[in-house]
Formats: sequence, C-alpha cells, structure tokens
Amino acid sequence: MSEAECRARFLGVTVRSQRTVIERHTGQPLTEAWMQAFYARRNAELAARLQAVPGAREAVHAAHARTGGRIACASGADRQKVQMQLVQTGLAPLFGSAVFSGHEMPASKPAPDVYLAAARHLRVSPGRCLVVEDTVPGITAGVAAGCTVWAYCPPDDPHASPHPLRAAGASRVLAHMGELAVLLQAHRAPPFFLS
Repeated sequence: MSEAECRARFLGVTVRSQRTVIERHTGQPLTEAWMQAFYARRNAELAARLQAVPGAREAVHAAHARTGGRIACASGADRQKVQMQLVQTGLAPLFGSAVFSGHEMPASKPAPDVYLAAARHLRVSPGRCLVVEDTVPGITAGVAAGCTVWAYCPPDDPHASPHPLRAAGASRVLAHMGELAVLLQAHRAPPFFLS
C-alpha cells in the first residue's frame, strides 16, 4: 500500500474501523493481540519521533488565553495516544481533564459524538465552538456537531490538499498553526476551542 493510499484510508479514522482492509493486506485476523502489538509499535515510534507542529504550542496557548481556559482536545484516537501526544508536546496542562477520545464515544469521527461531548463538558453550545482539524473525517464530525471548523493544511505536505478539507465543510484553511493565534485575536465573540 502506498503512503498516499495509507493516509487516505487511515488518517482520521480508528484502526478497528478498517478491519477488512487490514485483514486483506496482512492476511491475518485483526485480534486483540494484533491490536496490542500495533499499539506498542506505534507508541514506540511516537515516543521516538513525535514533535509538535510548528506554531501549535503558541496557538493552543493563545486559545487558552482567549477563552479563559475553556478549550478541549477532542480526538478520534485512543486515549493513551492522545495523552501521550499532549504530554510529549507539553500541552497536557492546558487541556487538563478536557480530553476526549472517539474510542470512548458511541461512534468516532466522522460522527460528531466526540465534539458534542467536549462542548457539553465546556457547557457551551456547539454553535459557539471553533474546531481546528486536519482530516476530512474530523472536519465532517465538527460540521455535523454544528461547530465552525477551520482546517490545518501545511503547503509543504505533499500528501495534503485544502480542496477535500473545504469540500468537507471547513470555512477557513490555515497553512501554518501560527495563523490561529492571530485570527483568534481578531474574533469579536470568544470562541470555545476544540481540537
């Protein structure tokens, strides 16, 4: 499977939702043991290579300041991965307990459940929430929840294109996460930030 096909199939969705594809390509059943081995390999790679997206720390700090701390991380990934990434990038303290995993919802992205749970936790209408997403399933979920959705699509990523992100419902495309801090300053009404 090419990298482009792999990204198209797996980015933004749960591994388990792709059971048929995985079993066809590996020739093995997707068992709990297979999943645990996959998670171990994935976590080792993340621990060794994960870096924050340039401008992400500044953007999250700006969102935290702009909303008085009413921000949430609403991911389609499993909680272990989400927590690991937040800790490794130094962002965990800014989100506190407002971390949501699609694995713990009735349905994960592209269903809106994780964003609706995050908005409930923040005690705000989804219509007042700003979602920043980088995948079509995530944008679809944010739009379905009734949130305003902005897409992140760096121009130096050869596999990323703003067109599918806009087609999924993103109202703005950010080429650099540093843009987010500037745009949040310009907003009149304080948006509640979900990512």
